[in-house]
Amino acid sequence: MAKILEKERLNSQVCRFQVEAPEVAKKAQAGQFVILRLDEKGERIPLTICGHDKNKGIVTIIAQEIGKSTAKLCTLNKGDVIQDFIGPLGVPTHLDKFGKVICIGGGVGIAEIYPGAKALKEKGNSITVIIGTKTKELLILEEELKQVADRVLIATDDGSYQQKGFVTDVLKQLLEKEKFDKCFAVGPNVMMKAVCDMTRPYNLSTLVSLSANMVDATGMCGTCRVTVGGEVKFTCVDGPEFNGHKVDFNELTTRDKRFVKQEKESLELFKQCQRH
Repeated sequence: MAKILEKERLNSQVCRFQVEAPEVAKKAQAGQFVILRLDEKGERIPLTICGHDKNKGIVTIIAQEIGKSTAKLCTLNKGDVIQDFIGPLGVPTHLDKFGKVICIGGGVGIAEIYPGAKALKEKGNSITVIIGTKTKELLILEEELKQVADRVLIATDDGSYQQKGFVTDVLKQLLEKEKFDKCFAVGPNVMMKAVCDMTRPYNLSTLVSLSANMVDATGMCGTCRVTVGGEVKFTCVDGPEFNGHKVDFNELTTRDKRFVKQEKESLELFKQCQRH
C-alpha cells in the first residue's frame, strides 16, 4: 500500500498527490509512469510520474477526473492509502544536450511536460515551454515551469489568459522566426498530431508521449498498441514516448474512441452516487 502524504487540488478537475513510495522513487526517471489501483475492486490507472524525491521516498502524481476511478482517486485525502502503486514503468525520456528545445503541453499533458523540461534543462538545454488549456481556470504548473524553463508561453482557447488560440498557434509563430533542435509534445491526440504536422516541414525532431489505454502495462494485453513507422508497438513497454512523425494518429484516435464514452458514463454515474 502507498500512503498519500499530501493532496492539492489544482483546479476543478485536477489534483496533485504526493505519495509515499520509496521503491518507485528510488528508480524513477523523467518520462516514466506508474500503475495504481485504489482497492481490490478498482481498475488499473496509468499516471505519469510528475516528480520524485529519492531521499524522502516520495512520488508526485497528477490526476484529472475523466472517469470513475480518477474521480474516486480525487476524493482521497492526506492519510488515505492506495492499495497498489507499481512502477516505474515505461522507457525514460532520452536526455541529452540537444540545444534549443520546445516542450509543448496541452491540458493535463502539462503535468507530463514538467519533469521532462526540468531534466532537459539540467542537461544544459535552452528550454521554451508552450502550454495551453481551454480556459485560465484549467491551467496548471505555470509557476513550476517558469522555474525550470527559459521562457513559458501560454495560450487559452477562449482568450481568458495570455494568447487566444491553441498551442499550435504559438508554435507556428516561433518556427517562423527561430530554429530549434528538438520538440517534445504531450496532450490530446489531436493536439499532438497537429504539432507533428507543423514540425515535419521544418525537419524538427518531435517526440510525443502517448496516453493510450492500458490494462496490464506489461505488453501482454495489447490494449495500448499503436502503429509507429508501420510497426506495431506497445505504449506501456516500448513507450510512452515515440517519434511523433511516425505515429499513426488516425488509428490511435479511432482506437481510443472506444473508451471515451465508457469513461464519461462511468464519471457521471460516480458523481450521481456521490450526490445521493
